[in-house]
Amino acid sequence: MTPDGGLNGRARQQIRRVLENPKFELLPFKNAVEQAGFLPEGALVSVTASPTFTLDRTFDIAAELRMRGFDVVPHLSARMTRDISHLASLLDRMEDLEISRVFVVGGDAPQQGVFPDGYSVLSAMADIGHHLAEIGVPCYPEGHATIPDENLGRALHDKQPHARYMTTQMCFDGGAIAGFLARSRADGIDLPVRLGIPGVAERLKLMQISARIGVGQSVRFLSKHRGLVSRFVRPGGYAPDELLEDVLPRLDERADEVVGVHIYTFNQCETTERWRQEYLAAL
Repeated sequence: MTPDGGLNGRARQQIRRVLENPKFELLPFKNAVEQAGFLPEGALVSVTASPTFTLDRTFDIAAELRMRGFDVVPHLSARMTRDISHLASLLDRMEDLEISRVFVVGGDAPQQGVFPDGYSVLSAMADIGHHLAEIGVPCYPEGHATIPDENLGRALHDKQPHARYMTTQMCFDGGAIAGFLARSRADGIDLPVRLGIPGVAERLKLMQISARIGVGQSVRFLSKHRGLVSRFVRPGGYAPDELLEDVLPRLDERADEVVGVHIYTFNQCETTERWRQEYLAAL
């Protein structure tokens, strides 16, 4: 799509700035490495932790992507990490692979070990020591399906000393994102932000991915975010630029706090990267 004709020069500049600093999220499916081939050389790429698989699967794909020259950010799921020894081995593996970034999440899997949430893993990492230069954490503009908002706010406060940035979870409401950031700043959260935006995905593929991720997980998520399905399945599909053009002008001077985008590619990197390049060219 072409940019909204009503965008002023500053809004266009801010959109260009964040789109030129993308992180591409891949799901740990068999086609992850193949799909990464459609991304720019040396791109910043994250690999999620799926309850359907193991953390070994996430780190195996991260290792393959690292060997292919990508700047890799594996997701470290607290509930999929068994104990301190397991955590230390994952940190050692990242150091061996010269991976210096990680994204720490609580995760949607049933707790498999001693870590109930992201903060417990971050604390353990600080205690045992690590080589990592950058740690990211999630934040939730529209809340979480199973965690009360007050708990989310407290957890973000606790995580802030350990993190370098936060990424907004999938949300299509620019007003909700802007409101969340304003409340977070007023509450003492000053982490830079990566704006989470969905990539360009075919509707059938999305439904297949939802099934592979897990029916129960998908139902819990969609029950909290009822607008998502209609956004994806409406005629013409969904265009990520709609969210950028909605949220960044709302942020005004706070737009500078958004350091880039985190693109949920759904492993459809070819269409997503084509959209990003075409949209940048039109700005």
